[in-house]
Amino acid sequence: MEWEWLKAGIGPLKDLLTFLNKESRTNDVLKKQLIRELRNNLNIFHNGFLNDVSSDVIIDILSNDAIKEAIKNNFRFSKLKAGKLAAYHIYDERNGRYLGWDAEKLVDKIDEKIEELKNIKKMNGGSVIKAKNNISLMLSNLYYRMKLLADFIKRKEPRFTGLK
Repeated sequence: MEWEWLKAGIGPLKDLLTFLNKESRTNDVLKKQLIRELRNNLNIFHNGFLNDVSSDVIIDILSNDAIKEAIKNNFRFSKLKAGKLAAYHIYDERNGRYLGWDAEKLVDKIDEKIEELKNIKKMNGGSVIKAKNNISLMLSNLYYRMKLLADFIKRKEPRFTGLK
């Protein structure tokens, strides 16, 4: 699998995973499941990169079950993080297009991409090797969306000090 796109983002990922572990300690069951699923999916990319795992395996083990459960239970995704993505939430230039999005819209796009990848795999006889879609780009976009969601949840609002 082509993992070049992940090399630049792998360093900050360890901090995000540690943060998500701490953040998943909540009494809100659905929020906890969503954060755990985000953490686990990011870990899949991290370990897939380290072990040069195929796209087929990555797609098989990516999960969006907690997202489906949250939707079924009318979970308010603003509980993950209220507000909208601001420039200070965006560490990767490629995520600039998500400026102004909220957690619900971002989670919806993550869910959509996981479903799409799983369906492409099914439509191609259980493997994406011969798929005409750019699977590497799709996985890359998915990873950076998930990383953006984790960064958004983690990043505190800047404090106004009144100084210029």
